[in-house]
Amino acid sequence: MRRDNGSVRRKPEKTTPSAFWPVAALVVPPLRLITRIRVIDGDKVPASGAFVLAPNHYSEIDPVVMGYTLWRVGRAPRFLAKASLFKVPVVGAVLRGTGQVPVERGGRASTTLEAAQELVAKGRPVIVYPEGSLTRDPGMWPMRGKTGAVRLALEHGIPVIPAAHWGTQHLMARYGKKISVFPPAKITVKFGDPVDLSAYRDRTLDAAALSEATELVMDAVTDLLEDLRGESAPAERWDPKKQGQSETGRFE
Repeated sequence: MRRDNGSVRRKPEKTTPSAFWPVAALVVPPLRLITRIRVIDGDKVPASGAFVLAPNHYSEIDPVVMGYTLWRVGRAPRFLAKASLFKVPVVGAVLRGTGQVPVERGGRASTTLEAAQELVAKGRPVIVYPEGSLTRDPGMWPMRGKTGAVRLALEHGIPVIPAAHWGTQHLMARYGKKISVFPPAKITVKFGDPVDLSAYRDRTLDAAALSEATELVMDAVTDLLEDLRGESAPAERWDPKKQGQSETGRFE
């Protein structure tokens, strides 16, 4: 198993002056104080070019942790972020300045993908949570995925890099709003090999193909999380619709 402590590789994207510098100056120091983040296989993150990073999601603090981790291995993080956040003073300016992509809740998926195309054209990574929201699975395993991540990757011929993390629940509980600052939360992040989507490159991207490809991504993310947790995920992936749960919003 290859490991990357995140302090060796430096990429032009990180070292070139940008709006990320002041953001990193504000976020990185306190995050280092309240967490102990271990990165495994950081060298599997492409050093250049566009790709979709697909991590698991079970805490509101996950984007901060994944953004920091991607920055640590040398790439500037960009997310598909809720459009409402762009209207918040200061926060909106930061999101726009760092090239984040606004997503309208309940809007057309095609609109979101169109907004992400500019990042792809510029060779930048895009972090897309394939579950779409915090997992509803009681054990915090990845639930059923949505097709946005694979659609973006297949339409633009870029790889999907799966990732998993474990331990962010100690920094902020699922559906929690308070950050725990002591003791420092021990978090492990692991990156995987690109998901093999070659069988879908020349296929019509209908609902069946996108669903099949999404299952491959969710399998890869789940495998990484099983390795981090040292246990097996449930045999059947959690499906909110089958459980009578809403797709968005808080759920206990």
